[in-house]
Amino acid sequence: MSLLDIDDDLPTAHNGWRGKLETRSGLDVRVRPADEDDEARLDEFFRHVTPEDLRFRFLSPIRTVSGDQLHALSHVDHRRTENFLAFDAGTNELIATAMLAGDDGMQTAEVAMIMHRDYKGKGVGWSLLHHVARYAEARGFKTLTSIESREHHPAIDMEREMGFTATSEPGDGSVIVLTKHLG
Repeated sequence: MSLLDIDDDLPTAHNGWRGKLETRSGLDVRVRPADEDDEARLDEFFRHVTPEDLRFRFLSPIRTVSGDQLHALSHVDHRRTENFLAFDAGTNELIATAMLAGDDGMQTAEVAMIMHRDYKGKGVGWSLLHHVARYAEARGFKTLTSIESREHHPAIDMEREMGFTATSEPGDGSVIVLTKHLG
């Protein structure tokens, strides 16, 4: 995996984190922060994810993403919260999204990702998570976390491979918290 053409001159500006990612399978991906015009694009994207992936992403058995959720994914503050959109460079199709939400003290950020069903297993998640971790570190976050369903083995395995450590969530045996220290 390599990161190409990321504008590191402006690491704290959300537009400075547009760029190209190349996955381990050789897929060229364009990534950029979401903006307010992306609500319809996100609505279309969620029609191409599996019901199981929707459950894993939102940690609840939803069938469709609500208008309020789409609004929250496209209208972010670009300070504590960022939603990165990944596009297939060849087709310009939205293929993944990774939401990063930080705490008030800008110490810990949580990431949640979801993938288009036709792009799973191509390294998009790995490349996008690496991009999000770089962004979180550049923003000054010290810790990156991910809350996963215990059943979501591919995500848990990927995050462990990337240096995240897993712990149980007290009081909720259905999820696992994965943590990576940044910097």
